[in-house]
Amino acid sequence: MNVYFEPELLQKVDELAARRSLSKSLIIEAAVASFLSPDAEDRREAAFTRRLDRLTRQNEQLERHVGILSEALALFVRFWLTVTPPMPDSEQEPARKTGAERYRAFVEALGRRVAKGHNLLHEVAVDTARRTVQSAPPVADGEDSSR
Repeated sequence: MNVYFEPELLQKVDELAARRSLSKSLIIEAAVASFLSPDAEDRREAAFTRRLDRLTRQNEQLERHVGILSEALALFVRFWLTVTPPMPDSEQEPARKTGAERYRAFVEALGRRVAKGHNLLHEVAVDTARRTVQSAPPVADGEDSSR
């Protein structure tokens, strides 16, 4: 039987054969047998299911992070609107200039944090865990800490 393989695929078969010290014929025969086996579809379905489960978990984590960030922004805006008095007209133009400068500084600082890989959600989790550990009462020797 003569079979044609794309050069890239044949290169992969050559590399696998060299790595495993097997013949190319044996590798191709095993691949065809696996493809034709009755449980091949079940294995593919299981692989898809695992991938979909992983994607679902990642999506749920993203939804949670977006929800936390939305709540944080909403709390900040509510607080800021509550404590910031209206500004007289005579002070608005200088305030706009100062605001533009502060905004540029904010964007630069944000860019540096993102470039370094800093993550607010991680910092919040670490701070919360640290406070929980610090506020926990000490456990005496021999005392059950599961209570």
